[in-house]
Amino acid sequence: QVQLAESGGGLVQPGGSLRLSCAASRSIFSINRMGWYRQAPGKQRELVAVKYRSGSTNYADFVKGRFIISRDSDENTVYLQMNSLKPEDTAVYYCNAVYNFIDYWGQGTQVTVSS
Repeated sequence: QVQLAESGGGLVQPGGSLRLSCAASRSIFSINRMGWYRQAPGKQRELVAVKYRSGSTNYADFVKGRFIISRDSDENTVYLQMNSLKPEDTAVYYCNAVYNFIDYWGQGTQVTVSS
């Protein structure tokens, strides 16, 4: 099993930045893939960015050039650096891990972009 603990959400003005953190309960190198999804009110959950055990990454088109996913193996933590935030980025952001072909989810952290 994998437990995920997220932190770093909050309220930010348009154009601002936030960094989300997701700490895993086991070595991130034992996890096939870790990443971030988001869900806005009335919308389906959608992929934001993922990082594979190999180190390769995949980003949704709407965050390319603005968000960066990274990891710290010593801390078993994956980060999502979010820059140039827009009101449409407002959502609950969920950390996701795929381990032994099973999806694990964090509890979610609210990100609100508003002036």
